[in-house]
Amino acid sequence: MNSGKSLKEFQEKLTTSRRIVALVGAGLSVSSGLPTFRGSQGLWKNFNMIDLATPDAFYIDPGLVWQFYSWRRYNALQARPNKGHVALAKLSELDGIEYITISQNVDGLQRRAGHNKDNLYEIHGSIFELRCTSFMCNFVAKDNFKHPLTPALQGTEQEYDVKSRKRSLHEEDASISPQFKPIKELSEEELPQCPVCKDGSLLRPGVVWFGEPLPLGPIDQVDNFIEDEDVDLVLVIGTSGTVYPANSYVDRIRAKGGSVAVFNTDIDQEILDGKVSKTWGFKGDAAVLLPLTLKPLIGEL
Repeated sequence: MNSGKSLKEFQEKLTTSRRIVALVGAGLSVSSGLPTFRGSQGLWKNFNMIDLATPDAFYIDPGLVWQFYSWRRYNALQARPNKGHVALAKLSELDGIEYITISQNVDGLQRRAGHNKDNLYEIHGSIFELRCTSFMCNFVAKDNFKHPLTPALQGTEQEYDVKSRKRSLHEEDASISPQFKPIKELSEEELPQCPVCKDGSLLRPGVVWFGEPLPLGPIDQVDNFIEDEDVDLVLVIGTSGTVYPANSYVDRIRAKGGSVAVFNTDIDQEILDGKVSKTWGFKGDAAVLLPLTLKPLIGEL
């Protein structure tokens, strides 16, 4: 956390700002029990998560990819929105300010916190959205929280087999080391099917995979918000902001005179020391920091 002086200066800017943007990354959901890809070493059952989040992976082995996303859906359903999510939801409902949240998260926690849907832009999609893979079909199901999606996916939400044991190399007695549950061999008929298509087309998670373009509609709306009129303040929360287009939003707002506040566990020392113009850094858990720093606008949670 920054000094009291920096907090006071930030809150003065906050209360005089009329146009505010929040750019949210995976760091906000860590307190809800959802590790980032990098925070969990990027592995699921010894598979690289990034390798599974591609159109090619789904084309080659949709059963494997659906088991991965069934695990992600289950974990997200077990998680609960934290106070950081709630603070942004409160901000989204305020009168007297123009506000949007640009979320890079696909876990659905911001929606479940009660965020106004009209000013929430999930630019990477949602794991609780399902889309048909057929080019001839535009079926989309939003806010589908069913688990498991098919009987064959039952049990794939568990990454480890807690009953398994592995003998330690250094001890005579077997020390417990959980083993990965084996991947199921699933046919396409056992995976989520489009209810509209008569040819049994597969459904896929409604997320933006690596190598895919971001959705034009939300991106255009975000661009219009930033370009139509100057943004006074951008809150950069739980994200490094180094991936396009997230990095461009902060740079564009800063270039037009806007101020920046960073909430993260890893922040450049120059920002923490107050050496970057019109920029504040609040180091720590965003779920704790946001309710405190935004209190002049949202009140006590």
